[in-house]
Amino acid sequence: MKLLHLSDLHIGKRVNEFSMLEDQKYILQQIIEIADIEQVDGLILAGDIYDKPVPPTEAVQIFDQFLTKLAQRNRKIFIISGNHDSAERIAFGAKLMNSKGVYVSPVYNGNIEPIALKDEYGEIFIYLLPFIKPAVIHHVFPQEDCESYEDAARIAISHMKVNTEKRNILVAHQLVTGADRCDSEEILIGGLDNINSCVFETFDYVALGHIHSPQSITKETIRYCGTPLKYSFSEAGQKKSVTVLEFFEKENIQIRTIPLYPLRDMCKIKGTYLEVTNLNFYKDLNREDYVQITLTDEEDIPDGIKKLRVIYPNLMQLEYDNKRTRENRSIQVEEELTEKKSELELIEEFFELQNNQVMSEQQREFLIELIQDLDL
Repeated sequence: MKLLHLSDLHIGKRVNEFSMLEDQKYILQQIIEIADIEQVDGLILAGDIYDKPVPPTEAVQIFDQFLTKLAQRNRKIFIISGNHDSAERIAFGAKLMNSKGVYVSPVYNGNIEPIALKDEYGEIFIYLLPFIKPAVIHHVFPQEDCESYEDAARIAISHMKVNTEKRNILVAHQLVTGADRCDSEEILIGGLDNINSCVFETFDYVALGHIHSPQSITKETIRYCGTPLKYSFSEAGQKKSVTVLEFFEKENIQIRTIPLYPLRDMCKIKGTYLEVTNLNFYKDLNREDYVQITLTDEEDIPDGIKKLRVIYPNLMQLEYDNKRTRENRSIQVEEELTEKKSELELIEEFFELQNNQVMSEQQREFLIELIQDLDL
């Protein structure tokens, strides 16, 4: 049995106000081609299908086309809702789609019936667990003591009738303790949504979604496949991929990855304005990529983004790395300090923070006259 593990498509996402729809459509077609080449039996989609609970129309159309193309190839599809999805909307039409080999997690009601597959080694059972939190468990099992996300996962799994003599796959969308995270993920402060990997020990493979970096946690068979595209510049150095799973007899799983190649990559550029606008600097770059540029000039470049987009049309972010930003100086005037400094001193400090230089004598004299005129 061969399966592809995917997650966190985030269809409809905008990154720094740039729509990713064209890029998502391109990468989904690439995934279909990989599924054809690998001749996989099915695809696992471990949550966050869309970026919002109510996705835009075009996002729904793109996902519909993706599912249709896979179903036409007789590839089974296993889908759960993530924290970005509406469980009710994802589950719409689930029973109808079952006849086409598209299996979708229903809104969690405490009863998860596994989907049974069969190959030469026997049966494989796939359990679809949508994103859950303590409030969901409180509603479904009010008698259970559920105080944390780990409790929620543990209770949900305890109500699954898992035959440990068979091969079992869990599809889940949760944060497992120890996972490397990125800026584009929604994580609760203080790690309240963390789940220990031991909760999943019943299963032969745990197909996880939620974390955008491809990685295994504690052991190879508890795995995040990562996003198919980069959704923040904290992911710029990552190599995106899909995870291929080959199941043989129980406890014999081969796991490998196949790289994905985006329509536009996401990269970081750093240098002075003159350096990054020099032909020799950018001639070997793909200038259609999404770019974050960090300028090292001490003075801000007027209309910098507008000027740089002539060369880098998909410039998403412009930042500065200079004396002011390196010192991380902020304009914070505490009350007790304010009482000890004159208006002139405070304005002089403000001027220096904003301009990386002190006032000239002429500017200072003008300011003194202005303060006197205003009777400050």
